[in-house]
Amino acid sequence: MSKLRLLDLFCGAGGAAKGYQRAGFYVVGVDIKPQPHYCGDEFYQADALTYPLEGFGAYHASPPCQDYAVTRSIPNRDSSRYPRLIDPIRERFKASGKPYVIENPPPAPLCNPLMLCGSMFGLRTRRHRLFECYPPIYFAPMSCNHSGRVKKPGNGKSLNIYIKDSDDCNVTVAGHLFSLKAGSKALGIDWMSRDELAEAIPPPYTEFIGKRLMEILS
Repeated sequence: MSKLRLLDLFCGAGGAAKGYQRAGFYVVGVDIKPQPHYCGDEFYQADALTYPLEGFGAYHASPPCQDYAVTRSIPNRDSSRYPRLIDPIRERFKASGKPYVIENPPPAPLCNPLMLCGSMFGLRTRRHRLFECYPPIYFAPMSCNHSGRVKKPGNGKSLNIYIKDSDDCNVTVAGHLFSLKAGSKALGIDWMSRDELAEAIPPPYTEFIGKRLMEILS
C-alpha cells in the first residue's frame, strides 16, 4: 500500500517534513529557494502560491513570518520585503477541501491555533509555534514545562563559549547565538546548518500533528 502524499510548502530544510515522514507520510517539499539539505522525499524549487495542489492527501505551509513577528516594530523596516501570505495560502487550502496545517510563530493571525512547545516533547528548547489545523486539533500532548534555566548568550568570542553541547540547560535556538552542536541537540535535528536551525520546526511537533492527520485520512 503506497504512502499518503503530503505537500510541504515553504519547506526550508525540512524540520516539518521529518515529523510528517515519521508519522507515515510521503512528503514533497516546495520552496522558492534551493534547499540542498531538505530531508523530504522529493523537492521542487517553485512558487508555493502557484504550485499545483492536485495529487496530495494533505497540505502543510510555513509562510514567511517576519511581518507577523515581534521584529515588525523595528523602525523604518521595509514591510514590502515581507509579504503576508497566510490568507492566500488558507484560501488555496480551503478550496481544496482537504486537511491542512498552517504554521507560524506567535502572534501570527491563525484561526484557533494549536500551540506547541519543545518542553511538551522533552526537547531542551522553549520554541513556541502555532498550528492552524483543519480539521481542528484542540489539545496539545501536555502543558508547557518551563522549569530549568535557559542558557543566556554571553560576550565570548566563540559561539561555543556561551552555549555548549555539554550544558545542562534549555537552549534558545534563535538569533544565531548558539553552537551548531547545541542547537542540533536542542531541536532533535542533525542535518541542518546553524542558520537553518534558527528557523526550523522541531520534528516532534509535526509528528504529533501528522499522526492525527493519518487518523483522519484513514
